[in-house]
Amino acid sequence: MLAELIAFKIKDPRVGSVTITAVQVLSDMGAARVLFVPFGDRYSSDEVGEGLRCASGFLRGEVGRRLGLRHAPRLDFEFDESIERADRLTRLINHAVRGEGVDSSGGNFP
Repeated sequence: MLAELIAFKIKDPRVGSVTITAVQVLSDMGAARVLFVPFGDRYSSDEVGEGLRCASGFLRGEVGRRLGLRHAPRLDFEFDESIERADRLTRLINHAVRGEGVDSSGGNFP
């Protein structure tokens, strides 16, 4: 539902297409940590995050209304770095499998 709201109701150009990768709600329902990944590279993850933070009040209200909640959780948006880390590890493994070893600049692989 949150992904649908972001896709169809948020008009901020910084937000654009966003993938919600996880939502973690505190046990007291006071806040929810929303992990996202921007789709495309028009705006940086920081810019997309700022757009989502600006829209968080609206999104919170809509989530509350649609779920019939008296008090909807505060939405805290964070860029999900796990995909970038997985990509970097994959490149490191592929580099090692090809037998290219550590480069002379201290191990920074492509």
